[in-house]
Amino acid sequence: MRSAVKGTRRSARCDDGAVLDHLSIQVADFATSSAFYDTVLATVGGRRILDFGEVVGYGVDFPTFWIGVEASPMPMKEVHIAFTAPDRASVIAFRDAAVAAGAEVLHEPRVWPEYHPNYFGAFVRDPDGNNVEAVCHQPE
Repeated sequence: MRSAVKGTRRSARCDDGAVLDHLSIQVADFATSSAFYDTVLATVGGRRILDFGEVVGYGVDFPTFWIGVEASPMPMKEVHIAFTAPDRASVIAFRDAAVAAGAEVLHEPRVWPEYHPNYFGAFVRDPDGNNVEAVCHQPE
């Protein structure tokens, strides 16, 4: 999967502090999962940036999160994915959108002081059983 498509390329800087460039997961039901991520990522400023039919890249300015049709014969294992939310209201909107899309809530939105005093997150299950979080690191 390429992110070097015109209009979706990152700046030439490699020192933005991020360790992760992008993440891709396989999904069992592409239509259900893409509808889920279309809905919940919109609450934190994400959108479809690249769409190749059975592979979609989501992000804000460039694709950093990808989903694709399950292609591996290996059994799928749960992953944890945390999406940055711009504010606490977006974390709550993420949970609400996920619930409306049929997701199970693992942890309601709240402060998680064991991580740091401003860590505000909500955790849900996506259609494939993955633990998906929206987190805001800003104070209230």
